Amino acid sequence: MAFVPGTPKSTGTQRPSRAAPGAPDLAGAAHVWWWQPPQRVVPDDLALLGTDEFHRALTLLAERDVAAFVNTRAGARRALSELLLVAPQSIELGRRQCPGCGDFGHGPPMIEHPEVPWAISLSRTAGCGVFALGDGPAIGVDVEAVRPMRQASLYDSVLTENERAHLVSLPPGPVRDAGFHRVWTRKEAVVKAAGLGLVGTALNRLETWPARHGPVRVLHTHSGRTTVWSVQDLRLNDRVAAAIARPPGGAPPGPVHIHSVLGPPEEADAPDTEGSRPS
Repeated sequence: MAFVPGTPKSTGTQRPSRAAPGAPDLAGAAHVWWWQPPQRVVPDDLALLGTDEFHRALTLLAERDVAAFVNTRAGARRALSELLLVAPQSIELGRRQCPGCGDFGHGPPMIEHPEVPWAISLSRTAGCGVFALGDGPAIGVDVEAVRPMRQASLYDSVLTENERAHLVSLPPGPVRDAGFHRVWTRKEAVVKAAGLGLVGTALNRLETWPARHGPVRVLHTHSGRTTVWSVQDLRLNDRVAAAIARPPGGAPPGPVHIHSVLGPPEEADAPDTEGSRPS
């Protein structure tokens, strides 16, 4: 049974309905926006952040990291404003309750205002920011810049036996590096969708079936509870690896629509026959 993230923290006061009157029906589809973040903080981006986000930005040391964080949060609001036909300044982002410890300070991100039946996830890496949105209780997205893998010790700590065997079968160099990042983004998309992050997850027991193009069925277990996720690779550009995880529900999830800030919406690769079978 798929885990349903906790509800937002209650303030104990009654407020008028904050539901979005014109929220479109996603019909089971997911939408992914991606873009290249700036190297420096843009004032228009900073103006869209909430207080908690602003304080979090202050904890980052490198200017490039601050700019990427601020831009990704602002980019999420701009994407939502296009769907909801509201000003990006009116969109409030918060966090759900952490399913592991119950804390509201570090749970998965959520849309606080306006009220919509969507789940969201954000990710960023060198040269790429990503925002994902979908129907249902949870979604996870991850993006990583593909870099040379020089630490073989990572293989033992984060890979299953099947994943290690697959990567070793690939030619050393760029092909194997891309294969590792493909596995990594699948894993992190799942743990983000589950709301737990990397802490407390035995990554070397999280099988992502890297030989299959996907979507693949991935099982995540935490504290005796197993959740099931449909995981799909995202083709953004040749410099990054990316993946999205969604609860499969009673039917296969709908399509993934990819929006680049530099071009028209695209659609993620169609599932292959093998990758669609339960693993």
